[in-house]
Amino acid sequence: MLKKTILATAIAAISLGASAAGFKPAPAAGQLGAVLVNPYGNSPLTALIDLHSKHPTDVVVTVKGKGRDGVDIKYPVGQQTINTHDGIPVFGLYANHSNVVKVTYKLDGKKVSETYKAMTGAIVNNYIDNRNITPLPEVQVKKVAKGFEDRLYLVNSHTYNQQGSDLHWSGQKSKDAGIFEGSPSMGALPFENPPLTYVVDTQGEVRWWLNQDATYDATSLDIEKRGYLMGFQDTGEGSYTFVQGQRYGTFNLLGQIDSKRLPRGYIDASHEHNVMPNGHTLVRAAKANYINDRGDVVHTVRDHVLEMDQSGNLVDVWNVAEILDPYRDALLEALDMGAVCLNVDMDHLGQTAEMEIDAPYGDIPGIGAGRNWAHINSIEYDPKGDGIIVSLRHQGVAKINRDKEVVWIQAPREGWNEELAKKVLTPVDSNGNEIKCTEKGVCEGDFDFTYTQHTAWLNNTNGNLTVFDNGDGRGHEQPALASMKYSRYVEYKINEENMTIEQVWEYGKERGYDWYSAITSNVEYMEDKDTMFGFSAAIHLYNPGERTIGKINEIGRKDGKVKVEIDVLSEKPNTPHYRASLVNLTSQFGK
Repeated sequence: MLKKTILATAIAAISLGASAAGFKPAPAAGQLGAVLVNPYGNSPLTALIDLHSKHPTDVVVTVKGKGRDGVDIKYPVGQQTINTHDGIPVFGLYANHSNVVKVTYKLDGKKVSETYKAMTGAIVNNYIDNRNITPLPEVQVKKVAKGFEDRLYLVNSHTYNQQGSDLHWSGQKSKDAGIFEGSPSMGALPFENPPLTYVVDTQGEVRWWLNQDATYDATSLDIEKRGYLMGFQDTGEGSYTFVQGQRYGTFNLLGQIDSKRLPRGYIDASHEHNVMPNGHTLVRAAKANYINDRGDVVHTVRDHVLEMDQSGNLVDVWNVAEILDPYRDALLEALDMGAVCLNVDMDHLGQTAEMEIDAPYGDIPGIGAGRNWAHINSIEYDPKGDGIIVSLRHQGVAKINRDKEVVWIQAPREGWNEELAKKVLTPVDSNGNEIKCTEKGVCEGDFDFTYTQHTAWLNNTNGNLTVFDNGDGRGHEQPALASMKYSRYVEYKINEENMTIEQVWEYGKERGYDWYSAITSNVEYMEDKDTMFGFSAAIHLYNPGERTIGKINEIGRKDGKVKVEIDVLSEKPNTPHYRASLVNLTSQFGK
């Protein structure tokens, strides 16, 4: 109802009403037509400028900043984008404000410069209860270096659902008993919460918002409208990827959404949806009704990678439970059971658990297909050898080729079987000399493996691997004090021929526990400013009564200095964020 009301209000505001001849557009402010706010009903801080039957070229849009220190948002608009929307997209409006929009273009060979107005209403969080401290996440700008003022950051966050998760798959079937028994649910269908999806500028202002009901409905028992909205990646084609429960797809910044159901037999997509160079997509999902090696029929948890073509046809599948060892528990037994994924359990903070072969199946940390033994949270296609690089939160980072063979493993040696142990990379220094490490991964010098990491992505300028090293279970143990934990941005150089790994850059260890992000988070290299951009998404997650901080940072790769630091505080205590990304408006609108 809210979406329809917003759209109706926007149309009424720019319309002179209907006549016997049909819809009559509002009068033009310049040579172009009316400004239609929220054109697709899902993105209230955007607009379209109607073409008024004109054919402008060389279009550049500038949304003027609010007040003396407000940030201007300026971007080119390509002809394909104009044709697709039959108008000029306006992005970056302030909420509840009369926005000033400057548009320059060419018309019949002449340069034109015009100014338009776009009035917006307030944005609303539909999911508020007595846990809320603020109605929306609060943004606090700590530092913005000169030259970084025009940065825009897309935040992928969530809030708790007061209705609770009331969707479950059925219990597993035991081969021995021949009946459904044990855990009341399997798979990860209950892994779901309402989304908070928005863009912030370097003044801490929200400049874009995706209505929550565009993808999610807490009152619905339709699994197509439930799940975690996550896994955003810029496609380079004017849109972002996403996954949400039982579907995957794309959305653009004007609020258009295009999604598909997972292929039959596969369920519970979350964390990652990445685009390959050939246009195919890689989605992290799970297998329904899978017969594991004990003969039990289970729904697996976060251990399959699917490759689909543009039509949704399933091209290839990586069943990681058959490629790696689902019974390796070296890291699992060292994890803090207070946060084994996004399921935060404050009652088990600081505790570890022994992995049991006969534990219930379902979305719990455990060994064997049907439990959360792998927890794949990122996928990267590597054209070198036509393989994929997967971050497995509960195991390490691995590269697997098209033939489903393991190329290498970045993790301590402890717990791998004889064949997989041969694939574990050997740490070396900058001179190629081997660095001595214990079986648990405690190494001499500055080298360190990653633990419970996220986003093992490639640096496209040099082929190195960048990883957000969360750091839980470091050295396969819990420290004496929780305050001894730390997280890192880290970059590795991997030599596949020599099977070696060199740590070439890191940041975060020096910031200690106040920068520790137990779960979620991301990091990637930004070539335009030579920075490592990252989001430490769950700082203070364990501090009772405190709001969780999602910390946006850009760190100079050469000097290691903070260029940007922006805190995004959760609107409820202990609500983790997921990821953030740098918005490229040329990629989104310039095609």
